Amino acid sequence: MRANLSLLFYLKRRNSEKTGPVPVYLRITVDNKRAELVTGHQCEPEKWSNAAGKMMGTKESVREFNASLEELQRKIHAIADRLEREEEIITAEGLKMVYLGKTSSHRMILEIFGEHNRKAKALVGNGFAPGTIERYKTSLKHTKEFIQSKYHVDDLSVGRINHAFISEYEFYLRSVRGCGNNTTVKYLNNFKKITRICLGNGWMIRDPFINHKLRTKIVDRGFLNEQELKRMAEHVFEVQRLNTVRDIFLFSCYTGLAYVDVHKLKRQELVTGSDGALWVHTKRQKTDTPSKIPLLVPAMQLINKYKDHPVCEATGKVFPVSSNQKMNAYLKEIADLCKIDKTLTYHIARHTFATTVTLLNGIPIESVSKMLGHTNIKTTQHYAKILDVKVAADMADLDKKLRDKGLINVKANIGDRENDKPADLVTSPEPASEPENKPEPRIIRLYA
Repeated sequence: MRANLSLLFYLKRRNSEKTGPVPVYLRITVDNKRAELVTGHQCEPEKWSNAAGKMMGTKESVREFNASLEELQRKIHAIADRLEREEEIITAEGLKMVYLGKTSSHRMILEIFGEHNRKAKALVGNGFAPGTIERYKTSLKHTKEFIQSKYHVDDLSVGRINHAFISEYEFYLRSVRGCGNNTTVKYLNNFKKITRICLGNGWMIRDPFINHKLRTKIVDRGFLNEQELKRMAEHVFEVQRLNTVRDIFLFSCYTGLAYVDVHKLKRQELVTGSDGALWVHTKRQKTDTPSKIPLLVPAMQLINKYKDHPVCEATGKVFPVSSNQKMNAYLKEIADLCKIDKTLTYHIARHTFATTVTLLNGIPIESVSKMLGHTNIKTTQHYAKILDVKVAADMADLDKKLRDKGLINVKANIGDRENDKPADLVTSPEPASEPENKPEPRIIRLYA
């Protein structure tokens, strides 16, 4: 629908000008919102008609003056007509910017997206990681396919990117592409960066993401339990490449390093700490934050295992790490051979370190967060699961402390677990006796 557009020429004297000709301005009003445009003309106040919005008189110079104003008026209407035909948002400020050449409805969104990706690719290793480039590349591909599917064109001008576009794009990602919530949010955030570039350059008048909420959901992250970790560590594979991939995966389980950080880990990043033990001092590629990790014995054994490997000697790296795609493919074979019913990735290894290896053995979450290289402990809480067995062990410790202090004076058999019947509570002045077959304290053993 055509916006309610009106144009008005008027005189506006600057504060520094007391006498003489006054500049002529054009006021553009669209739906009660205004923008001012300097025409570049001046007129004596006594020769100006406020009612007609033009200079009074019949001289040739007056007719040329008024014709110039009428031409400007026609240009503004022409711009509005074109924007309307192209189904773009028409605003007073937008008409002004298009006229001045500071924005253009012919700026194309996919062209801008592609230019962003080309510049980002040139900065790999200097602010951008290869994985980030791939995500933007995939995001551009989805955006292009959506525009072709929805609008039947190869590209869209930035003026057509509005709230409705974002809503339809989100629906497309969730339905046609079958993306989950968090994947959809990631693609939309990638596209949001492109719209910010448009807004910053004045190519876009209004933020299309206003009032559009993007919320990620906390994912139930997987990890290996003690038995699975042991089974993998003790398995001997007939194919050497599987043994190597398994060892590198276990190293991530014992250190919490992500795949990319293990891949780039150099021998000089293994240092002796103030405690005399061997530490990893590195920086996370994802966040460029320092990560300092004291090495467990199994991790040091794995390092020693590959110290004479020809690839490691040639590159100075700690492990001969293949591409992430190959490693993940081999991990599927390893999971099958070790009878682990989980999709193994290096994210799983990192989560295993945060749960089975550290938190389950009483390491404070603050220390875990620092070793993982997180800048916010909330991020660590997403990785670190409070396991049922840890809760049970903590409550058992509390129960013992209360008994030792004589604060429990109720002898209770906590129900029949098989029949799920509550037991009778018997009051007794004596502390409850310890069971005859008291279980040994649970200790997590790490294998390599």
